[in-house]
Amino acid sequence: MTAFDTNRTAWNRMAAGGSRFAHVATDEECLHPLATLDGRGWLPASVHGLEVLCLAAGGGWQSVLYAAAGAKVTVVDLSAEMLRQDLDEARRRGFSVRVVESSMHDLSMLGDQTFDIVHQPVSTCYVPDVNAVYGEVARVLRDGGLYISQHKQPTSLQVVERDAGNRYVVGVKYYHAGPLPPVGDTSYRESGTVEFLHRWEDLVGGMCRAGLVIEDLREPCRADEDARPGHFGHRGQFIPPYVRLKARRVPRDSAPAPAPVLWTP
Repeated sequence: MTAFDTNRTAWNRMAAGGSRFAHVATDEECLHPLATLDGRGWLPASVHGLEVLCLAAGGGWQSVLYAAAGAKVTVVDLSAEMLRQDLDEARRRGFSVRVVESSMHDLSMLGDQTFDIVHQPVSTCYVPDVNAVYGEVARVLRDGGLYISQHKQPTSLQVVERDAGNRYVVGVKYYHAGPLPPVGDTSYRESGTVEFLHRWEDLVGGMCRAGLVIEDLREPCRADEDARPGHFGHRGQFIPPYVRLKARRVPRDSAPAPAPVLWTP
């Protein structure tokens, strides 16, 4: 069984089991959908009529919020159960949402320069090659199109356990290749999935090499000073789990930047 098959099975199970990662948008959230989606002001003031790709974002949360804001929404996800929630919730609310069952690294069914926005929650840890994902994102985005994504930081994926002194042990090599081994501390690991560590040169550098210009970078705070050891909020005090990136597609016909002028005394 491939990593993709294993992850599809795991996410189908999580969706069917009511995982906290598979909850649909609430009525209250739909009243102010853009504010719910974007607490940083990265999205335009209106997405009405824009083509939005919710990438690896099945589950009926992100897609429904974008549809509530008037966007034309496509969802690509590996899990049929997650996509079923998107369809069920969209129909219940009278929205139209297109769903495609596929891995995030293969968007061959989608045309070039089709989308104004690609929005991707934490998910690149489930594919061995993040550069392949970025290449597809850059291809389907229109010139100047927006790419918002969140990823697991490599150091967080290197943690294997918490010792007797409640210190978090880095036990996976930074240059580890292939699927990550099972670990004792699963605060930021999803049960039954196969995950991969992506280094910063790929998470950030790969995005730039694909033709995407990074405009902002944030580290969502998951620290809780009152959390007990073993709780994800306790670990979040010591190791930031995620990085959130705002990037934009470079216009394909843009002229190369002029050579820098070197100052000489």
